[in-house]
Amino acid sequence: MHRPLIGISTYLEDAARWGVWTQPAAVLPAGYHRHVQRAGGIAALLPPDAPETAAATVARLDGLIVAGGADIAPERYGAAPDPRTGPPAPARDAWELALIDAASAAGVPLLGICRGLQLLNVARGGTLVQHLDGHNGPPGTFARHTVTPVPGTALAAVLPSEVSVPTYHHQAVDRLGRNLRVSAYAADGTVEAVEDPDAPAFTLAVQWHPEAGDDPRVVAALVAAAGG
Repeated sequence: MHRPLIGISTYLEDAARWGVWTQPAAVLPAGYHRHVQRAGGIAALLPPDAPETAAATVARLDGLIVAGGADIAPERYGAAPDPRTGPPAPARDAWELALIDAASAAGVPLLGICRGLQLLNVARGGTLVQHLDGHNGPPGTFARHTVTPVPGTALAAVLPSEVSVPTYHHQAVDRLGRNLRVSAYAADGTVEAVEDPDAPAFTLAVQWHPEAGDDPRVVAALVAAAGG
């Protein structure tokens, strides 16, 4: 049976700790690769690389997940930094934006998670709200809230009714990017998912963190599209 190869972008940390070691490392919460594997995919971690290699990288994948992480540099969407916006990760911004563009051009199924949703929106010319309250817990702790899928969307085909999700973000979509459609909202009106209904392949992004929970459906939909 064919197991689709799913690339997952990673953090790049200057001082990650494990065992007796503290070294620079590409890291990713284990929930990402576990969800992919449980859905029948093979997970390949993609640390930041030169943006010009993105097309060749994506050409070897069956699907792509752009993972959560740091705030996007506001100059990427033409805004001045809010004092509450976190420090940028310029190498990761450049790499993941190039991955998104390459996946869109090649028709490779794409799932954005949290930061990945925001990057997809920015890649399509959209902007972000740089700070909002009520969508995360204390530092390092996920909150939960309910999201409501928009009927008739691809997301609603995966999640047909409202669902409680793990969440940890303080930024969100402001102006929607080109060709994107909102496919879920939180109770306060925050955009919780977007998709491209006219893309040649599955193109969906969610603002919450499915990898931090036990609901496999969103990641399984990406893996199914990649294997199709």
